[in-house]
Amino acid sequence: MGRLAQTDGLTDVQQEILATVRGFVDKEIIPVATELEHRDEYPTQIVEGLKELGVFGLMIPEEYGGLGESLLTYALCVEEIARGWMSVSGIINTHFIVAYMIKQHGTQEQKDHFLPRMATGEVRGAFSMSEPGLGSDVSAITSKAVRDGDDYVLTGQKMWLTNGGSSTLVAVLCRTDEGHPEGTAPHKSMTTFLVEKEPGFGQVKPGLTIPGKIDKMGYKGVDTTELIMDGLRVPAGRVLGGATGRGFYQMMDGVEVGRVNVAARGCGVAQRAFELGVSYAQQRHTFGKPIAQHQAIQFKLAEMGTKVETAHAMMVSAARKKDSGRRNDLEAGMAKYLASEYCKEVVEDAFRIHGGYGFSKEYEIERLYREAPMLLIGEGTAEIQKMIIGRRLLEEYRIQG
Repeated sequence: MGRLAQTDGLTDVQQEILATVRGFVDKEIIPVATELEHRDEYPTQIVEGLKELGVFGLMIPEEYGGLGESLLTYALCVEEIARGWMSVSGIINTHFIVAYMIKQHGTQEQKDHFLPRMATGEVRGAFSMSEPGLGSDVSAITSKAVRDGDDYVLTGQKMWLTNGGSSTLVAVLCRTDEGHPEGTAPHKSMTTFLVEKEPGFGQVKPGLTIPGKIDKMGYKGVDTTELIMDGLRVPAGRVLGGATGRGFYQMMDGVEVGRVNVAARGCGVAQRAFELGVSYAQQRHTFGKPIAQHQAIQFKLAEMGTKVETAHAMMVSAARKKDSGRRNDLEAGMAKYLASEYCKEVVEDAFRIHGGYGFSKEYEIERLYREAPMLLIGEGTAEIQKMIIGRRLLEEYRIQG
């Protein structure tokens, strides 16, 4: 373990958890990640190993069978896992967001029903906000839920579900107009539904279809899907928190911690790219000496190392702020924005250090080069992050009078 991206002030328990996860990554993920990624194969054995380690229950309270750890511990674990293969961290992150939303906003019955099985990984989560024509404009969703006796009937199409096929529980955001007078702000007439389903593709339950995996440039292995609801019946008891109209706030709370985790993913991928670049630079010779001895390469390594360290520090700061119970949307947005941008730049510099071999599928950096762009758009695009950051800064620095 190198000097970069160290975290001061961790407890013995946190250090032990991280050492265990890093050991698992080095032994079980890195050796097979590129081969699985090139085949676009779901990492079943890796996921089973992470279940055994308790990673799926890291932040779920001990009373529900989880480890009851902090967001910081979780984010540092995500950083380690993304260092091995970013797709695996995505499998965990979406599950974690749903578990977090149930823990924070669910009814007691919902917590008792879902959290113990989510802690073991028996129930696996996905969440769904986006729709085919919307991108980051969540307030414009058209999926609807209409009350019918003891059920709600859901209709609409969702897009970009990570774990869409492998999950057994999906938190779905829909518009519910009941009890909301005409002219109500769009974000106040949204509700989160907890939809239980069978894993797989096709019609997975009456009224619910998962068409199949979306073929992607990178971020392979993990299944990314659409979700089509056509008369899907969901019991009223599966409205998250038991009351309609709160869905937007619940989802935004989940995405806020999700952004810390996207930042952690960026940190992990950047770390791996730095490791590959600094190692290759010492092995490759040109003009009679290792390319690491050429000033041009040393400048690249200096910039890469500084970016790795800076992104890690911002991610840790955002996680610690959330753990302290304070609002962290500004810090989470900054960390996500910076870490994803720096990740792209560090990966590209490592790619350049590899020269022509960076273009070869034999070298790991080729995979990282295709994975890094996803972080620029996941959990809200870089442009959306800058809008959020700008608005929050104007709130904080508003001129008085």
